[in-house]
Amino acid sequence: MAAIFMVGDGLIGFLQPRRHVDLWKDDALGTEKLVRPFVDRPGRRRLYAVAQIAAGLALAARQKR
Repeated sequence: MAAIFMVGDGLIGFLQPRRHVDLWKDDALGTEKLVRPFVDRPGRRRLYAVAQIAAGLALAARQKR
């Protein structure tokens, strides 16, 4: 389940980095501090998204039934 979240969240962050950061920065249970490095830096968010997708795919590949 974590792998699916990582890939999906990464994909949205890659395709719509500004919108994605805006969704997480507005009083989302403390996540505004986590997304602060990505505010007004879509390139940085896209780079993180690529890493997030790769990690999610690696995790999914290791999971067994």
